[in-house]
Formats: sequence, C-alpha cells, structure tokens
Amino acid sequence: MKQSISSYNINWSNKTILIAEDEESNYHYLQMVLNKTKANIVWAKDGREAVKMCQEHEPDLILMDIKMPNMNGFEATREIKKSHPEIPIIAQTAFAMENDERLSLEAGCNSYLSKPIKVNKLIEALSTFLISE
Repeated sequence: MKQSISSYNINWSNKTILIAEDEESNYHYLQMVLNKTKANIVWAKDGREAVKMCQEHEPDLILMDIKMPNMNGFEATREIKKSHPEIPIIAQTAFAMENDERLSLEAGCNSYLSKPIKVNKLIEALSTFLISE
C-alpha cells in the first residue's frame, strides 16, 4: 500500500533542507513534498551556489542533484564535505547509470536516490538522517 506524506505525520520545522537542483520543475516537486513536513527549504540552482548556501545556512541535510551547471553535484559534495563533513548529503540523479550510486558515495554522499523520486523513498531517505534518537 502506498503511503501519502500526510500519513507519515512528520514535523521537521526545526530542520533546514538545502535542495541543490537546477531544474525548476524538479525543485518545485521536492518543495511541494517537503512543505508538508514543515521543514525550512533553501534552494541552490547549481553546485557552486550549493557550496555557498551551505556556509550561510548550515543545513541539516542536502538533496544534491548530480548533473548541474557551473559545478556538478560530485564536485559540490566534495567541497561541502571539506568544511561540513557532518551534513548528510543525498545524491539525486535522473541518469541512473550503474556506477552513479558508487560515484556519489565516493564523492562523499551519504545516500542516493534515482529520479523520478517517489515520495515514500524520499521520506524514508530523509528520515534516516533527520529523525533524532
């Protein structure tokens, strides 16, 4: 049985999630889903902006698109992990090649989601890192 996000009854109002995503429609989808969790959402439109915004906002978690202009998700992840190794980063990519997951983890990502991202998979992945003990 598929679960809707409301059935998760999540309140992440004390959490900030940085979404690094250059495609506006993909960002709006993630924003729509995550708004229901009450999380604070910050949007970076490319990898370079993600690195900068990470310094400014110190998010609790980053959803990192891999294929972005200026600086891709692998490079941005490596940069962010140098100064903020504790921030969980979940890679997201439409190019679900066999080695994308391995490359994401090697770059420093903590987890990986392939697009299109299903609501229940997204919430499960985020919950792994955001739900306190």
